[in-house]
Amino acid sequence: MPRNPEPSAENDEQLQADREQRARDRLTSRAANSISAQPWRPSSVPPTAVDLVQFAVWQSADAEPDDLADALALLPAAQAEVEGLETGMLFAARSAGLTWAQIASAMGFKSPQACQQHFTRLLERRETS
Repeated sequence: MPRNPEPSAENDEQLQADREQRARDRLTSRAANSISAQPWRPSSVPPTAVDLVQFAVWQSADAEPDDLADALALLPAAQAEVEGLETGMLFAARSAGLTWAQIASAMGFKSPQACQQHFTRLLERRETS
């Protein structure tokens, strides 16, 4: 009798994407009017994963276990959003003429080289995802 094959990485990714979408939908519904519009985001754009996780933390004392599980499911997406913001800020800072030393100082890195290496790792992670 043939055995069922192991789920592929593609199936795992699809399951995670489906779980994330369900979590987004559920938390967005729960948040309703609690998450205010941001002037830099068109009103037609739904709340970010960071917004939804922050909402869940804010409501955690009264949250249902499923709400907290949904917020946990969104943490990888929230982390990716924050890394995208960080990459954007580093690009903007360098474009504005800030040196790696200035950026490292502002971000708390011990050296400009460490800051630049961090930026390179961020870019590499974005390229592989």
